[in-house]
Amino acid sequence: MSDQHQLPMEAWDQGQSIALSCPKFKPDVEEEWLAEETVSCYNCRYRRFVGSGICCMKSLFPDF
Repeated sequence: MSDQHQLPMEAWDQGQSIALSCPKFKPDVEEEWLAEETVSCYNCRYRRFVGSGICCMKSLFPDF
């Protein structure tokens, strides 16, 4: 998921597919996970809740 794009809540397959191809995916702490699959936009440390879904905010974090 690119920055400024939003996924609706519970688009599980799409969230997993996008995260599997994202070179910057980083899992959030396990207590914050929403999806059953480990690699998913819904479990990424860069996702933020907006409206009725999530948005990728990875551009706001420096590369390490």
